[in-house]
Amino acid sequence: MSAFKFNAFNDRREAAAKAKAAMLDRFKSAPSLDDPDIKQKLEEQRIAYEAREARLAERKRLKAEEAARIAAEKAAAEKARIEEERAHEAAKAAAAVEEKARALALLAEQKAERDRRYAARKARTGRK
Repeated sequence: MSAFKFNAFNDRREAAAKAKAAMLDRFKSAPSLDDPDIKQKLEEQRIAYEAREARLAERKRLKAEEAARIAAEKAAAEKARIEEERAHEAAKAAAAVEEKARALALLAEQKAERDRRYAARKARTGRK
């Protein structure tokens, strides 16, 4: 373990003053906005920002187009499903009507057969 180093108040004050002076020197030596290198760097940053904004706008536009395409596909699929459902219901209704007509025709045929047998029986017995 190293020995304890006792810094007096003046030592700490001098160190703080040196640090403050170093910070001021760094700030003063920083180039101004009129410096050509800084202007070029700012221009490059502006160009990069505009390019990034253009890419984001393009991505947003593509996303909106994709969403519109998906919505159109969903709408077309839903319309096709509804049309298919309507056609199925119409076919079911037509089949039901046909079945009912067939049943009525069968009943009429059965009644005609009964009437024929009844008439034949009446003719055999001789009654009117």
